[in-house]
Formats: sequence, C-alpha cells, structure tokens
Amino acid sequence: MLSAQERPGEQPPPETNEKFKIGMAGYTFVNFDLDKTLETMEKVNVKYLCIKDFHLPFNSTDQEIAAFHKKLAAKGVTGYAVGPIYMKTEKEVDNAFEYAKRVGVKTIVGVPNVELLPYVDKKVKEYDFKYAIHLHGPDIALYPDADDVWNHTKDLDPRIGMCLDIGHDLRNGKDPIKDLKKYHSRVFDIHIKDVTGNTKLGYTVEIGRGLIDFPAFVKMLRKVGYTGVCSLEHEKNMKDPFLGIAEAIGYFRGVIQTTKK
Repeated sequence: MLSAQERPGEQPPPETNEKFKIGMAGYTFVNFDLDKTLETMEKVNVKYLCIKDFHLPFNSTDQEIAAFHKKLAAKGVTGYAVGPIYMKTEKEVDNAFEYAKRVGVKTIVGVPNVELLPYVDKKVKEYDFKYAIHLHGPDIALYPDADDVWNHTKDLDPRIGMCLDIGHDLRNGKDPIKDLKKYHSRVFDIHIKDVTGNTKLGYTVEIGRGLIDFPAFVKMLRKVGYTGVCSLEHEKNMKDPFLGIAEAIGYFRGVIQTTKK
C-alpha cells in the first residue's frame, strides 16, 4: 500500500511569500561559463541572476542576447539587472545604458566616476532606468559604504541609488542593517554575503559564519518593504565555490523560515 502512495513533494522556497527575492550576483561565477552558472542555480533553486558581461558581452548581437535569455528561461531563470559595470567616461556610460536596454533590463548596477554622476542623472531621466551604485568597502576609495553613496546621490534623480553590499558595508565599519533602514528608499539591489570583520582585514565566508546578524537583516527587509533581489555574491574559494554557495543559500533560507511570524 505504501509503495502505491504518491510521495509528498517539497515545500516551496521560504521566500515565496516574501516581497523580496533571492538571486545570484554574476560575479560569483567569474571562473565559470553560463552553463555551469545555470546548473548551479538550478541545484539551489535560485531564479534571478544579475548579468555580468563575461557571460553576455557588451558587443553581443540581438540574436546572441535572445539566445542568452532563451537559455536562462529553459532553467526558469530571469536576468533582472546588469553589472556591476565600471564607467570612467561619458562614452562608457552611454554604452552601459544602451547595453542594458538591448538586454531588456531596467536596472544597472554601476560604478561611475564621481564626476560622471550629473551625466548618469541625465541618462536615468532619458531611459527611465534604476541605477544602483555598487559600494566596495575599504578596498577602493570610490563609494566605500552606504553613507558615501547616499551623500553622492541624495540630490540626484530618485532612480539613482545603491546596490547595498552588506559585507563591504560592514568591512568599512558601518552597520548594514541600520543602513538598510536609513536608506531603503534608494536601495535598488542588495548583495548578500557574510564577512569575518568590520575592517579591511575582514574577508568573505559562508553566510552564518561571520559577523552579520542575518535574522535582524531579514526582519529589516520586511520592515522597510524591500521588493528587490538579495543576490548572493560568494567570494570564497571562487575556483570551487559550489558547496559554499549551497551552504549560504540554505542558511539564508533557514533564517527566512525561522523568522516568520
């Protein structure tokens, strides 16, 4: 009799009923092709990808872009943004916006030179895109934390904000949970990771092994009503990141489940 019964299926991912989504930052797969990227995402049941140019080059033809999206769709994956893209000239800003338009996304994760921000403001108005400046902690002087991005963008078009990298924010001595609360109206993308310290010496570890209070972070996502993607950017063992990716996604989903009211 038991053998004749239908086996019960898996429960849906715990983020199914949340406003926010779980994704992957393309940079995680800098050492792997798109097929391996999508295979990994399928195994951990993640459906959103921030597209990097090593998977879809800037000079891709319309046919190549269509083939790229077809390959993603076959795995149930949506490419929701492009970047991070570094921009040092107005021409590079032009190229990035046109690339995003051709790819068919409405969000650019960018790192523009500060003097280009007025030009970025102009392009955002022209294209009606969201532009999320990626912060980098103490590793480079350009946009080290959420305070810095806010101070550079608060008087610009409200579609210009930040990609809040919570690990790098902490490594620059800031509190990413408080920063999410403070700046949520300008947080258009989030890179999730965990780190070992709140200085430059801190380094990436699997989520749950570092200093970030992920239960408090998830509760803040709900409190501010974040509707974007929380994309894992896993920067440990990048030549063999797969077990770390699975652990990090699993831990984050466990936190989502156990903090539900």
